Amino acid sequence: MLWALIKIVVFVILVAAAATGAAYLLDLEGGVRVAFAGIEVNLTPLNAVIALVLLVLAVWLFLKLAALLVAVLHFINGDETAISRYFDRNRERKGYQALSEAMLALASGEGRLAMAKATKAEKFLAKPELTNLLTAQAAELSGDHHKAETVYKRLLADDKTRFVGVRGIMKQKLANGDTDTALKLAQKAFAIKPRHTETQDILLKLQADKHDWKGARETLSAKLKSGALPRDVYRRRDAVLALSEARDVMDEGKTIEAREAAIEANRLSPDLVPATCLAARSYIENGKSRLAARVLKKTWAVHPHPDLAGAYADIAPDESPEERLKRFAKLIKTNPDHRESRLLQAELYIAAEDFPAARRALGDIPETTPDARALTIMAAIERGEGASDAVVEGWLTRALAAPRGPQWVCDNCHNIHREWVPVCENCHSFDTLSWRTPPAPHIVAPTGVEMLPLIVAPHGAADAGDTGDEAALEDDPDAQNTPVAEAEIVPPEEDMPETGTGKK
Repeated sequence: MLWALIKIVVFVILVAAAATGAAYLLDLEGGVRVAFAGIEVNLTPLNAVIALVLLVLAVWLFLKLAALLVAVLHFINGDETAISRYFDRNRERKGYQALSEAMLALASGEGRLAMAKATKAEKFLAKPELTNLLTAQAAELSGDHHKAETVYKRLLADDKTRFVGVRGIMKQKLANGDTDTALKLAQKAFAIKPRHTETQDILLKLQADKHDWKGARETLSAKLKSGALPRDVYRRRDAVLALSEARDVMDEGKTIEAREAAIEANRLSPDLVPATCLAARSYIENGKSRLAARVLKKTWAVHPHPDLAGAYADIAPDESPEERLKRFAKLIKTNPDHRESRLLQAELYIAAEDFPAARRALGDIPETTPDARALTIMAAIERGEGASDAVVEGWLTRALAAPRGPQWVCDNCHNIHREWVPVCENCHSFDTLSWRTPPAPHIVAPTGVEMLPLIVAPHGAADAGDTGDEAALEDDPDAQNTPVAEAEIVPPEEDMPETGTGKK
């Protein structure tokens, strides 16, 4: 309100001043005489002022027209002018509008529309580092992989976009299954940006698939230096790579190099069971039984495993069952309450024909966590104590229908492996195998477990040497693969083979 009042007052003052000036000019005597080229013009003071103002406006207008004419001539000549800047701003506005529409179309899954908008944006902006990337991604989205690869190759010409081009072509080769070319491209992308986490992971995976363990260890070291990997995870995976390298060297017949690599793998990760077993056997071959026992005990204290027991048995393969039971007590006491320790102790007692002690060592495992191995051990105990064939067949029937127990299972795809490998054979993930019980599938057979007693030998087959029980185990290949299934169910007076220890 106040500002409006001030403007009104100022306007009135200006009008009054103009009227006063005009009245003053009208009251003046005389005038202005202009003579030019024989023409004479007499002007009153008021007309002279008006003519002066018009003259100034005419000069200003003439200068502007002259500047416009010069600008047009420069524009025609291709120089940068206000006119060219106006058209450039207009093109830039249209280009960024098309670019934003291309990005929205790409996010919406409209590949063809995104490519069209990206082409329009390139026409207005002339920025291939932006539009080519959008075109390639849109081509991939619409399924035109040939065009996408062509556009990615264009990006290789510029240093700023070379990494993007290499990465795009690498992913296309991976999708097509061309891992050899993808590995070379991953190495090139890694050389351009060694701290790029995704490139590090892809390169590490491809090197592991190709058994390039040395290169994989260098890539793993780069991941540690870039901060993309915790140090404990780095040590574990470096140990896995060292173990894999040791296996390959051993296959080539280079025992000394394999022994050193196995010992290094065990040093890097003492809880890695395959590395411990390989290092222990290397020590055994070198006549260092105490070192072998030490590394096996150290790993058993953290992660008991049947392979560790097998390697521990190889230290003294010719000992008697009683001597083995006494020596294995030192291994078992490092982790006596673990389920694997109790199962191993029960097997050792069975080999020594001390069946009551085997039952005590087994405890309540057949009831709380039954699997094929535990139930087969229980069948062996019952047979050793002289139980009837019906009792033994009952345990064997339960063993055939029970879960297989802990196995090497991929944490990524849950695929089960017969032995440890550094790379999953199904999903090709690196260092994802763990020793655990796989999830039981909820599958019910049409006949159910009621038919299993028919597979087991009929009553009275014990008089014929218990061939029925052995045949039942032979008919189930999965049961034969379990550590306990290696033990034969024999009468007490016969020799009992020792399971998981390498000696009968």
